[in-house]
Amino acid sequence: MKVALVNPRWAFEGSIYFGCHEPHLPLELGYTRALLERAGHEAVIVDAHAEGLESQALRARIEAIAPDATVVTTAPSYLFWRCAPPELRAPMEALAAMGDATGMTIAVGPHPSTTPGATLRKLGVDVVVLGECEEVIPRLLATARARWGELAAIAWLDDRSELQRRPGSSAADLGALPALRWDDAAVTRHAHHHHRFERPAEGPGAELEASRGCPFHCTFCAKDEFRDDYRKRPLPVVLAELDALIAQGARYVYFIDEIFIADPALLDALTTRDVLFGVQLRIDQWSEAMLDRLGRAGCVSIEAGVESLTPEGRSLLQKRCKRSTGELVARLVHARRRVPFVQANLLAIGVDEPAAIAAFRDELAAAGVWANDPVPLFPYPGSPEYTARWGKPDDDAWERALASYLGHVDRFSDIQENRPLPLSELERRLPHRGET
Repeated sequence: MKVALVNPRWAFEGSIYFGCHEPHLPLELGYTRALLERAGHEAVIVDAHAEGLESQALRARIEAIAPDATVVTTAPSYLFWRCAPPELRAPMEALAAMGDATGMTIAVGPHPSTTPGATLRKLGVDVVVLGECEEVIPRLLATARARWGELAAIAWLDDRSELQRRPGSSAADLGALPALRWDDAAVTRHAHHHHRFERPAEGPGAELEASRGCPFHCTFCAKDEFRDDYRKRPLPVVLAELDALIAQGARYVYFIDEIFIADPALLDALTTRDVLFGVQLRIDQWSEAMLDRLGRAGCVSIEAGVESLTPEGRSLLQKRCKRSTGELVARLVHARRRVPFVQANLLAIGVDEPAAIAAFRDELAAAGVWANDPVPLFPYPGSPEYTARWGKPDDDAWERALASYLGHVDRFSDIQENRPLPLSELERRLPHRGET
């Protein structure tokens, strides 16, 4: 079969989306392509975001491929499955543009994983994947629709438009996923160096993962249905992927791991390679000696989750942090002595006093560490925070979460220029599939 793997052209005007707006390598589609090709299919990635494909150009590309099936993701790369845009505007527009040229349509991402019924009805796709998608899609394509009931981790609407959902969600066997190989053009045009600020980017950047999931279950993290349990990729596979990127000209890579855990073997291997990198980690889990090792390995950017300045606040978020705020500050300052850019992430949860936040930020700034203006907590469907408020997500979960956020938040983060819009406005007046 011919399969088109489509990353939509993303636009974020009016969205509460907190992630980076630049294109990133769509890792989930890369893995899926590799497994489809292993199964004997022909798979083509169409990255409308990285290539800047407008509707007509996207339609023309799909017509040229003439796929038997088309996969569309609902988040801009695996990097942002945990904090995806609530709205489905971009995949809706992509599917409408491609129209009847797609063959069977499959949606993957955080929205189908947490709210499959709403996603099926909004996108008009044939079937959605629940959880991590790469291993499910080859099995789905090998199974006739009449036998979909035999598969796990998928959902679809039957002839009466009633949701049919197989139990469970998919968690990939990372030991079975191959080292990704990207087209030269995909790497060459990837000028963005994610979360890098110490100097202007030179040469292509890239993203990869050394692990997936996290051993912690903080309330704000949307990972109940995907990328949850912590798993490591085999080191030789990670290094093979990294070496291929370096050979293609990449000079900086960002590890999208939910939590970059200290791994001496990986750090030693990075030390011997001509590449710089960035990570997101929990500073309380790193010793000063391992931070020294991280800096020697070529790390130039750390995004460290602190979230709250008090033990009470961190306990409220279920962070299970055993270090005091003073110890966290000392560890952040030590990291900054070894790594050119260190950020401490803060959330606005109504516990920390404004004066304490200002003093914390000033103290870190004096040591060269940037702490953000606290970002209001968004109750993502699929997070413990959402479930604690409203129970398991239903078809209205994204609308409910955004309406609550807009109803209670008066001061938005410094990355949002304007007040975010309700979901109904973000998704309204979009054409249905097949319309132009």
